[in-house]
Amino acid sequence: MASPESLMVKQLLKAQSAGQGQPAAAEFSIEAARQGLEMLSALTPDVSDVQVEKTAIEGIPAEWVSAPNAKADRVFLYLHGGAYIMGSCNTHRYLASKLSFSTEARVLVPEYRLAPEHPFPAALEDALHAYHWLCSSGYQPENIIIGGDSAGGGLTMSTLLTLKENGEPLPAVAVLISPWTDLAGTGESMETRKEADPWLSPNLTLEVPVMYLREIDPKNPIVSPIYADLSGLPPMIVHVGNDEILLDDSTRLVDRALSAGADVTFKIWEDMWHVFQTFTIPEGQQSIDEIGEFVKSKLR
Repeated sequence: MASPESLMVKQLLKAQSAGQGQPAAAEFSIEAARQGLEMLSALTPDVSDVQVEKTAIEGIPAEWVSAPNAKADRVFLYLHGGAYIMGSCNTHRYLASKLSFSTEARVLVPEYRLAPEHPFPAALEDALHAYHWLCSSGYQPENIIIGGDSAGGGLTMSTLLTLKENGEPLPAVAVLISPWTDLAGTGESMETRKEADPWLSPNLTLEVPVMYLREIDPKNPIVSPIYADLSGLPPMIVHVGNDEILLDDSTRLVDRALSAGADVTFKIWEDMWHVFQTFTIPEGQQSIDEIGEFVKSKLR
């Protein structure tokens, strides 16, 4: 049964969505969406004892988030969500802090370039650049975790697929939180979960990708990993909410990965919504703890 805290948050999200309606892309304000996500993240508390250090990856703004128990040689490259059009270190600092504790890793959050100002392949180029920078800085691939939420989860897969295609060493483990893996929006949950989803709009989820893709086919495997060959990838953990329209982006990805022989741990969280781990609810902490246990079991 869902906790009282999660029920309260869910009701607030539903009320907010009802008040805003379901606008079409033509009525969508990118600046308002970016500001709204920043304001939402301001409601999360600071995590005590976590060190935050601003940095730059050869021009890409980034942030190190390090819990006291983080191992010096272990790093988590975290790619934030936000539909490729919003999100920042600010919006994901709380989640990065909790993940640093649970995985015992320093977390590096790059502010990859956002669409529509910087459409595909800008975000992917920046993610690859951040990974290469970590490797050149002395971190060994076997001690690197890569992961992200929503669009950041899809970007994680795109990064892994590109590294694999190039024959480069892969990170040791991947963490996918409500990953957005089908920019064509063909999953049945787009319809079956639209009434249950307190946060995401099917209309916008179907229409916004053009801001990132421009003329790219949304079923191109490099932008929609649900259509890719998923063999040869590192162990991965996927957590998704049962009450989100992107549920099938996870279920189908996991099915394809398992069919390709991948090592996958998968959990669907009942009564939970998209990236519920960003909220201060018991279920969010439990998910983060389980992710940490999985990661530590795969690293030396």
